[in-house]
Amino acid sequence: YRKFPDHHFPIISLDCLNASIHFLKALEAYGVDPSRVVICGESIGGWVAAFVTQTLLGRSDLPRIRAQVLICPVIQGFSMQLPSFQQNQNVPFLSRKFMVTCMCNYFAIDRSWREAILNGAHVPPDVWRKYGKWISPDNIPKRFKQRGYQPRVPAPFNEVLYLEVKHILDTENSPLTADDEIIAQLPEAFLVSCENDVLRDDSLLYKKRLEDQGVRVTWYHVEDGFHACIILFDKKPFSFPCSLNIVNAIVSYIKGI
Repeated sequence: YRKFPDHHFPIISLDCLNASIHFLKALEAYGVDPSRVVICGESIGGWVAAFVTQTLLGRSDLPRIRAQVLICPVIQGFSMQLPSFQQNQNVPFLSRKFMVTCMCNYFAIDRSWREAILNGAHVPPDVWRKYGKWISPDNIPKRFKQRGYQPRVPAPFNEVLYLEVKHILDTENSPLTADDEIIAQLPEAFLVSCENDVLRDDSLLYKKRLEDQGVRVTWYHVEDGFHACIILFDKKPFSFPCSLNIVNAIVSYIKGI
């Protein structure tokens, strides 16, 4: 896809969707079995993979996706107060503030709104009421809330902020909030979460949504993992055991489906 800073929203998702459609139309040329196509992405790529998988459900002219592999994905833009955001707010590679800074950069949002977004002032009360059942920390297993977490109430709603950033709440950018009818049709998923990652709970929330709608989920949680650790799997001496473990788990899953 075309890269930031020359390109902003919605280029990443559109480029990846168009590339996926082109590939699916040309599987024979690439020697690919149409019954074994897997969509995979890490971090922001995990968000795009989830978006593309949801969007392609409506394309009866294309082969059905066999599975989706989401590695530490960004799944929602509603709450940055989830347990993992608090617990891992200062972990290197992706701190809580840097994550929202990246969001502001891609969506062309003024960075002066960063703190307000972190505190949840961008979400209208009626939107919280509609989607809160899927984003609530109550959906996070208790064992993930035992260190450094304090439940917090979102900051007072700021309508000016909402009008500037409301697109991050759309299903395209927050796949967690897709309708039940969409979620229930999705192919099985392999979800990777890392304990020391602000985005850990995005994976946990999406896992629950998928399972609640009867979608098969294979979950691989990495206790010693951190965001983006997978990219170091072949970067000796900077590689970590968790990096290669994730790669091996994904390869094993894909070979087994």
